[in-house]
Amino acid sequence: MDKGGEMENLKIIDIHSHIFPEKIAEKAVAAIGRFYDYPMLGSGTITDLLESGAKAGISKYVVHSTATKSSQVPIINDFIAEAQALNNCLVGFGTLHPDIEDFDSEVDRILSLGLKGIKLHPDFQGFNIDDNEMMPIYQAAQGKLPILMHMGDATRTNSHPKRLLKLLDAFPNLIVIAAHLGGYMMWDESLAYLVGKNVYFDTSSSLFKLSTKEALKIIRKHGVEKVLFGCDYPMWSHEYELEKFKSLNLTEQEQNLILSENACKLLDLK
Repeated sequence: MDKGGEMENLKIIDIHSHIFPEKIAEKAVAAIGRFYDYPMLGSGTITDLLESGAKAGISKYVVHSTATKSSQVPIINDFIAEAQALNNCLVGFGTLHPDIEDFDSEVDRILSLGLKGIKLHPDFQGFNIDDNEMMPIYQAAQGKLPILMHMGDATRTNSHPKRLLKLLDAFPNLIVIAAHLGGYMMWDESLAYLVGKNVYFDTSSSLFKLSTKEALKIIRKHGVEKVLFGCDYPMWSHEYELEKFKSLNLTEQEQNLILSENACKLLDLK
């Protein structure tokens, strides 16, 4: 069977997609586009997400949104939980914020809502990964929920891979998914500080920039058992991200691990 046929038969889990309530989706997506000075391909609604994923044969989507102020945390977590409850193909990650007063209570509430993890975005939320004020959040999540952490930026150092390395050393039992192969526009730094460490990578917003050789170097040096497929919707379409992934010409076993098996094991998905 050719590579295309093999891919069509695979289960595919997108570990990294953003959704917003319909009444604010347009505004939220526009804000992301302004932040990165990059055009968005999706509208950010659940309907549009599912339409985008259906074209690429996505089986499940890990969805989340980021609180830019502490008052948004419970609202976002309730929205993500409701979206998960109404759509069996959605797997929700909650959010936290550095200014929230009771980290432990909100982590417990995230668990009670049936959410599977926590999404943090140092650049959007205005903190450095290794800030002292963040340590209670990591302590509250350790052993309970994985954290999907935005990593890297061309002009900021909030999410520098070296900062994440300090966190991994301080909290050895904390499960972290380092987005964008460990650091958007900081892939050399990801290789230097994170590759081979006890951390997962996702492939989102990376394959459009990296050559096949560069991407394979990171993936195989880090270990395919610690890499997850992600699309970063609404920035990209699922078809586009899957096509970029297919172009790596990984083995069928490597594809299976990255596209679904690693995520199923990590998040205990059926």
